[in-house]
Amino acid sequence: MKKSKLVMIGNGMAGVRTLEELLKIAPDLYDITVFGAEPHPNYNRILLSPVLAGEQTVDEIVLNSWEWYTDNHITLHAGKKVFEVDRIKRIVRAVDANGAVTEAEYDRLLLCTGSNPFILPVPGAALEGVIAYRDIADTNTMIEAATLYKNAVVIGGGLLGLEAANGLMLRGMNVTVVHVMPTLMERQLDTVAGKMLQKSLEDRGLKFLIGAQTKGLVGNTDDGKGGRVKAIQFKDGTEVAADLVVMAVGIRPNTELAEKMRLHCNKGIVVNDTMQTTTDARIYAVGECAGHRGIAYGLVAPLFEQAKVAANH
Repeated sequence: MKKSKLVMIGNGMAGVRTLEELLKIAPDLYDITVFGAEPHPNYNRILLSPVLAGEQTVDEIVLNSWEWYTDNHITLHAGKKVFEVDRIKRIVRAVDANGAVTEAEYDRLLLCTGSNPFILPVPGAALEGVIAYRDIADTNTMIEAATLYKNAVVIGGGLLGLEAANGLMLRGMNVTVVHVMPTLMERQLDTVAGKMLQKSLEDRGLKFLIGAQTKGLVGNTDDGKGGRVKAIQFKDGTEVAADLVVMAVGIRPNTELAEKMRLHCNKGIVVNDTMQTTTDARIYAVGECAGHRGIAYGLVAPLFEQAKVAANH
């Protein structure tokens, strides 16, 4: 009997966990094809901070090796970004860095497009040296910058921002954390705990600008293109030198492809209780891109629960 075709778009933690759950309960049900925009197998995004800090290597945070895909008869197209899905003909189209297009047919489609880091809409946000902190490429950019430059500014005093700041400091950079709220990690800590954390990190060498509002970023050239970032300006008129600016100010569900496919999106790709999209019964969504009952989750535990539910259905 001919197998049905399952195509998964996105090769991250939630999506691959869905495949793992599916292989446990129905290993021979589908021919599985996976498209991942990054040129890596599935890795633990949570452990990027130890890689930045020099405590682990990229190889050590891989969750599913290249061999895992082969052993489970999964076709992996790494480094290929899906740009179009034809829902009538049920064809997925992706493009690689050289512009070559790969197509795959599906009977069931699993969208695991994750989230995009939020970049502050301030002047200079597109300058060289201004990055988010989201993947292996961002981590490598920071590691390289630490060998070439001295001053780093991290915008965002949440957990991710503090991890980025700590890693850059350990690599020898002079790091300032800019946080618009009155205390660090205000979602997890009360005021007293936030102040204690700040004092502890200051003792280790980090600098903080609490309550500071970013006005814009200044480049090092006057040619109209801006070149590389050299400073960050604040609304009170002050300025801090910065050869590297890391924005860690939150994430948004990545619904760009889903919207192009005309799927219903509202705080994520809208799914029902079985993780099936409310627009197309053949299409499911799991992970940070999915909006379930008005909530898009950014934590691993609920995403792994989603994976189990999707696999069962």
